[in-house]
Amino acid sequence: MTPTSRCSGTLSRTRGFDCLVDALEYAAQGETGLNFYDGSGALYAAIPYAQLKEDAVALARKLASLKLERGSRMGIVAETDPLFPVFFFACQYAGLIPVAMPAGMQIGGGEAYVAQLKRMLSSCGASVAVAPESHIGFLERATRSLSLKLIGTPDVFEGLSPADVALEPLAGDEPAYLQYTSGSTRFPRGVEMTQTAVLANLTEIAEVGTQIGDDDRLVSWLPFYHDMGLVGCVLVPVATQISADYLSPRTFAMRPRLWLKLLSENRGTISSAPPFGYELCATRVRVTDTERYDLSAWRVACVGAERINPRPLKQFARVLEPAGFNPKAFLPCYGMAEVGLAISFAPLVRSYFVDVVDKAAMADRGHAVPAPDAAEEDTLSFVDCGNVMPSYDLSIRDPDGEELDERECGRIWVRGPALMRGYFRDPEATAEVIKPGGWLDTGDIGYRIGRRLFITARAKDVIIINGRNIWPQDLEQLAEKLPEVRLGAISAFSVTRPNQEELAVMVVECRNAGPDLTTKLAGLVREAFGINCFIELAPPRTLPRTSSGKLSRARAKADFLDRITWDADGFPRTDIPVRAHG
Repeated sequence: MTPTSRCSGTLSRTRGFDCLVDALEYAAQGETGLNFYDGSGALYAAIPYAQLKEDAVALARKLASLKLERGSRMGIVAETDPLFPVFFFACQYAGLIPVAMPAGMQIGGGEAYVAQLKRMLSSCGASVAVAPESHIGFLERATRSLSLKLIGTPDVFEGLSPADVALEPLAGDEPAYLQYTSGSTRFPRGVEMTQTAVLANLTEIAEVGTQIGDDDRLVSWLPFYHDMGLVGCVLVPVATQISADYLSPRTFAMRPRLWLKLLSENRGTISSAPPFGYELCATRVRVTDTERYDLSAWRVACVGAERINPRPLKQFARVLEPAGFNPKAFLPCYGMAEVGLAISFAPLVRSYFVDVVDKAAMADRGHAVPAPDAAEEDTLSFVDCGNVMPSYDLSIRDPDGEELDERECGRIWVRGPALMRGYFRDPEATAEVIKPGGWLDTGDIGYRIGRRLFITARAKDVIIINGRNIWPQDLEQLAEKLPEVRLGAISAFSVTRPNQEELAVMVVECRNAGPDLTTKLAGLVREAFGINCFIELAPPRTLPRTSSGKLSRARAKADFLDRITWDADGFPRTDIPVRAHG
């Protein structure tokens, strides 16, 4: 078996599509497509876009036999395999709305995962749902009290008799899909994106952000149920007629060097990861390994997160430069599911810029005052996430909604053509974030220099002690300086004590660490920030993560509050052990 072609022949189009089906049918005229690799890195499925179209149309006719109303929702447990894009586009053809749901790696009975699936299916009012054989048991448990017309494995749906009807694909202002946000574990918020909106975002990602050309090839391990995986790594290739190569997130987590192997062997030019992905890969690569890889073709290494820590990027570049990786390939960007995917991109082929600012001015007044020559302990560093894309307006607002000037820190508001219609069936949640004039309150905190955007934190995560703003990432990065603490294994947040005072908390994953680490870390925080911080040590792999693999401070805080009691002095007691998250 050989992977699909690198070149789409004479095809070269990134705009003017009426709907996602239109984009697929154009791509199907060429020889490019989607390729799937197993846990050993071997190719097991190569699906040209022409075959994807044919399979999706055939399945759409079978879905039509169920006689569901137009716009009915179909839950799809989104494992990284060829069946997901087939079912996704079959829904498009059949007039159904696909709902990508997580394919979790479960520990034990998976009760939390089953509850998550149930909440999503209930929230969107799904009529049908499909899961691969590996996950069908979880789906069956999740739907026991729900009234779905049909659930099953792909074989169950393939076994339906096709209906002899004219297919009418979703188009224009109709929904393209529902995308559940990273923070929607307990209270699901399904982002409803229209065909027009997502196509607008795809065009700017292709033409402005990454400048995709005929010779590009995408490589990804990101999950299909996350916006970076679905929009950035499935829909972008289809809409630009380039081939894509996939590893599953599970394979990457177990064997991250396969990512580099695939990029090297297939001469991948575009690949994305959050900072922890680059860090994990760099820690697993030995100096002697670099001669195996040729990463010289990799020109776009997108990196996105709530606030980008430059440390893992420097580590990755240091380790992989001998293999031909160009550090200028790093492309910091910013986005969210509520706009499809992307809001801003740093300039291509330019070393990313880090803005070094005065820590006290930021904490006390929320001003990003440049301090390039100050001592490290007196500064904060923020990565430039680039210019907001041309079709977007950017505004930084104070808590009252008043606009702030350059280098003043506040809530990030954006406005543009790729804005979601709203959270599905949740007008109250929609009204919280979509403001008059068509502005989206992103819930993130940052500042701007012109149209360049710098992310500092999630608004809900900022720790406010005695009127000072302390960014959780700064506490976490302080802990990471200790040799006992792994990068990306800390969650910092604040809790309200019984006397109504705020207390900073850090939960730190570590092995075989005693009370000395707690004392040492609390002392470092006191010295650096002048505050008391409660330190809890936890076993590895116990902190909760979002669907993209980022640590979830909100869930870590909720878990912490669930297991603590308060002593007579109003300080936490953690008698209940931290439980592992699957």
